[in-house]
Amino acid sequence: MTAAPLEGRAGIVTGAGKGLGRAFALHLAAQGAQLVVNNRNRQLDDSGRGPADAVVEQIRANGGTAVAEYSDVTEPDAGSRLIDAALTGFGRLDFVVANAAISRPAMFHKSDAADFAAVLDTNVRALADLARAASVHMRAQQYGRIVLIASTAGLHGEPTISAYATSKGAVLALGRTIAAEGAPRGVLTNMVLPYATTPMTDANMDPAYRDSMSPADVAPVVSALVEPTCTLNGATIVTANGSLRLASSVEWGTVALPGGTLDPATLGALLEESRRGPAHEYPSAQEAFSDFAARTVQNRV
Repeated sequence: MTAAPLEGRAGIVTGAGKGLGRAFALHLAAQGAQLVVNNRNRQLDDSGRGPADAVVEQIRANGGTAVAEYSDVTEPDAGSRLIDAALTGFGRLDFVVANAAISRPAMFHKSDAADFAAVLDTNVRALADLARAASVHMRAQQYGRIVLIASTAGLHGEPTISAYATSKGAVLALGRTIAAEGAPRGVLTNMVLPYATTPMTDANMDPAYRDSMSPADVAPVVSALVEPTCTLNGATIVTANGSLRLASSVEWGTVALPGGTLDPATLGALLEESRRGPAHEYPSAQEAFSDFAARTVQNRV
C-alpha cells in the first residue's frame, strides 16, 4: 500500500474551526498529516465542543491524528505556543498554514482607527509572529513549508475592505521576503489566494457563485504546497472551484523621461509606452533596482 503523501509529517493550521481553515485541516489530515488545529473560539455546541474540538473529533473519527489548540493568535506568545503544541504533541514540526484572519468592512473614510488596527494586528502582526517562530525552528532543522493565506484584495484592492486589503497586501510582501530568506535553509514559503464561501465572505458572495465556491476545493492546493517533494517557493496562487492561476508582481518596460517639466498628458503617454513593453518579474526588490538602474543608464546613452 502506498503511504499517504504527508504520512509522519506534522503541522499547524490556524483559524481552523470553520470555513477555509477547517477544510485545510480535514484535507491535510486525510493526506496523513498530524495536526495542531487552532481556533480561539471556545463557544460550545450542544455536545460541549468548540469549533476546534469538532474538527479534531472529525479527524480522529476518520482515523487521523490531531489536537485542538485555543490560542488567540494575537496574544504575544501565541506563535511560540503553537510551535510548542506541535513539538509536544508530535515531536516535530514540518509545516504551518497561517490562515487566521478577520475583516471589519467599511469605506476607508468612515473606517474606525481601532478596527483598522485590529485587522492589521490579526492578519499581519500575529501571522508574522507565527511565521517567525516557525522559521526559527525550521531553519535549524534545515526543512520546512510555510503557506500564508492571502487574498486578491491584497493584489488589486477592494472597496469597503481597506483594512483587510492592506493586511493581505502586507502578507504577500512578507511571504515573498520569507521565501527568499528561507530557501537556502530548505524553508519554502508560498501564498494562496482563495475564493470561497465562508462565514466571512457569505454575505458579500455573488449568489451566482455561492454554492460553487467550496472551501474544500482550495484545500488540495494547500496540501500539495506542504508536501516534502514540493519545491515551489515564493509562488502566489489564486484558486477556487477546481481551478487555479498564478499571480505575480511585475514591472513593465523602462521608458526614458524627456527631461525638464513633465505635463500630465506626457506622463500618461509614457506610462502607456511602458505598458507596451515586456513584463519583468524579480525575486526581490534588490534585483528590481539593479535592473532598473542598468536600464536607466542605457536610456541616457
